[in-house]
Amino acid sequence: MIGLTNIEKRFGDNLVLKGVTVAIAEGSVTALVGPSGGGKSTLLRCINLLEIPTSGTVRIGDETLEFRPGIKVPAADIRRLRLQTGMVFQNFQLFPHRTAIENVMEGLVTVLKWSPGEARERALALLEKVGMAHKADAWPATLSGGQQQRVAIARALAPSPKVLLCDEPTSALDPELAQEVVDVLGKLASEGTTMVMATHDLRLASKIAQEAVFLDAGVIVEQGPSATLFGNPERERTKRFIATLKQEAEKEGGGQV
Repeated sequence: MIGLTNIEKRFGDNLVLKGVTVAIAEGSVTALVGPSGGGKSTLLRCINLLEIPTSGTVRIGDETLEFRPGIKVPAADIRRLRLQTGMVFQNFQLFPHRTAIENVMEGLVTVLKWSPGEARERALALLEKVGMAHKADAWPATLSGGQQQRVAIARALAPSPKVLLCDEPTSALDPELAQEVVDVLGKLASEGTTMVMATHDLRLASKIAQEAVFLDAGVIVEQGPSATLFGNPERERTKRFIATLKQEAEKEGGGQV
């Protein structure tokens, strides 16, 4: 379903991803975990080409793009692959001058050229799915962080992407509001939505991810079933990191695996 093969990413002289290869099955949820600067968010953004890999191959469904140093990939090819994805950001990134429903409709009308009537019907159905139909006409500034993130999830799902990418979807929220988002993402996971998330939220990752990938210093240290990686990791570096995550989760209240 999703294949990343030998992905390298450089920022100037800094090599932040060092030949990373990951396969993600359709209908699965994969958590990318690791310390800050380890490469998890960069790898996530390479899937939808918000970050263009320096080299390697990205495949989503039937769309495959190969990257090589110094060779520019056509913008139309990048757009075609990107349209297979939906993205949920850490800080929501809703349009402040659009209501909740208008935020969800925006891409359908402007990018996919849906009629306003069709887009509104789709947007209402998605707001209902994330428990936000009652706030359809609310402005983002009047919504809590958890509510804004749920609208952002609805917006990301609007074009029916093959995969939902989540970049630290709960990190800007306090634990109570984060739980709203965990519940929505858990519901989507139970419905078979393919998801990849970069996160340090152990509650989120352990609740809904079937697979986990631990990255540090731009390489995969360990990967496998999330229950194994979070509960009984093999590598010493992974054990130290998971222990730290568990301590942080316990401080925030109720975050143990």
